[in-house]
Amino acid sequence: MTELAAAKAALKTQAVETPSWAYGNSGTRFKVFAQQGVPRTPQEKLDDAAKVHEFTGAAPLVALHIPWDKVDDYTALAEHAEDRGVRLGTINSNTFQDDDYRLGSICHPRASVRRKAVDHLLECVDIMDATGSKDLKLWFADGTNYPGQDDIRARQDRLAEGLAEVYERLGEGQRMLLEYKFFEPAFYTTDVPDWGTAYAHCLKLGPKAQVVVDTGHHAPGTNIEFIVTTLLRERKLGGFDFNSRFYADDDLMAGSADPFQLFRIMYEVVRGGGFTPETAFMLDQCHNIEAKIPAIIRSVMNVQEATAKALLVDRGALAAAQSSGDVLGANAVLMDAYNTDVRPLLREVREEMGLDPDPVSAYRRSGWAERIVAERVGGQQAGWGA
Repeated sequence: MTELAAAKAALKTQAVETPSWAYGNSGTRFKVFAQQGVPRTPQEKLDDAAKVHEFTGAAPLVALHIPWDKVDDYTALAEHAEDRGVRLGTINSNTFQDDDYRLGSICHPRASVRRKAVDHLLECVDIMDATGSKDLKLWFADGTNYPGQDDIRARQDRLAEGLAEVYERLGEGQRMLLEYKFFEPAFYTTDVPDWGTAYAHCLKLGPKAQVVVDTGHHAPGTNIEFIVTTLLRERKLGGFDFNSRFYADDDLMAGSADPFQLFRIMYEVVRGGGFTPETAFMLDQCHNIEAKIPAIIRSVMNVQEATAKALLVDRGALAAAQSSGDVLGANAVLMDAYNTDVRPLLREVREEMGLDPDPVSAYRRSGWAERIVAERVGGQQAGWGA
């Protein structure tokens, strides 16, 4: 098989999970701008997600956020997804939007609050059982704002204790993915601030616990591809939350702010053997001023383009340049792949899959945007906290 044929075959297997919350209204702490046609129920979010998959062929999974996507019958919700041609994916917990969590959740100094948080995480595992989901995503807003506010080591002990209880509840084929974020909303200490902290807890827990890398959760200048390489080497990379950022956790469209970084990350994924179904490639972004479905389609396409370029790196030439100490030659091999226009290649891939070569234009012609504006009148639009 030629290099090009191998790249096309790999791209046809790519799966990018889209987040249910990205289809709802979102914004900043200053303002949420509502849009017409926004879903009002988890079912309508799945309907929109199905359109992304219909036109890209690369978004078969939809992540849920509990309690934002809480329903009475999760088995029925999973059936609704399958009827639309998608499946329910990662279950994301929420321990940051309750008044009880003002001083933390799983790390809170009060045992009753910690119990409440852990019970919620256990509920999320129950939902995984009902939906057939394999991944539980954990992100904690826990931390402190002032020196001396709480005992830093004690908070790590509480974190370890809570994680261990949830870990023991995981069933066969289920995983716990621990996410980190170096600041916000806690400004003095964050209880899971970096990949090292997440890795240390996952290592102690066992093989079902892995680290998830959110590309927006790092200090400026952080070499994310080094983190990816290290976690792959240690078999502890569970997945990604893809988005772009300029300053902090901006949650912009994946690949929009720094497409070169996304390429570098995907190269390390390909080189390290991480381009498999065992690595969860998920978008985690909010669309504040742009139309939601086209933005998600464009994000999936951005991930595809970065992946295609990563697959086209001449690894033999790169290895030869590296071993001979040819600094500029090695860099040129990477840059040649990055500078390749892979859009014609991806158009071919889509056509061979029976898809329109231009997903954005195909969506616009479908009439779905006009239909949801006309039909989704009344009720409460989905958004942060709903």
